[in-house]
Order: sequence, then C-alpha cells, then structure tokens
Amino acid sequence: MGLFKTSLIGAAVYGAIKYITKKDETGRSIMDNIKDKAPEWMEKAKDVKDKFRTELERQRY
Repeated sequence: MGLFKTSLIGAAVYGAIKYITKKDETGRSIMDNIKDKAPEWMEKAKDVKDKFRTELERQRY
C-alpha cells in the first residue's frame, strides 16, 4: 500500500510540474508569470505586514 501511495503522489507532483511549466501560444508558462509578479506580491505582503504590526501596537497601548 505504501508503494502505491508513493507512486500516486509522485505522479501527481510530476503532472503539476508539467502543467506549470507548459508553454502556451505566447511562449510563456504559468511559472514565468509567477516569476514576473513575485516582486509585486512581495511589496504587497510587506505593506500588509506593516499595517498589521501598526494595528497590534495600537491595540497594545
């Protein structure tokens, strides 16, 4: 049973990687889009973190 479960998980991971790295008609993949948008998402995450920290400090005092 363990071998079957491991092979099933491996097949699912393989399929997901193939899907994410598959090129579309423009020659770009989902991974390329993620790489391009990552810096923007990091900035948004930093802003959310700063707002959350500010709110926590206000509630503390």
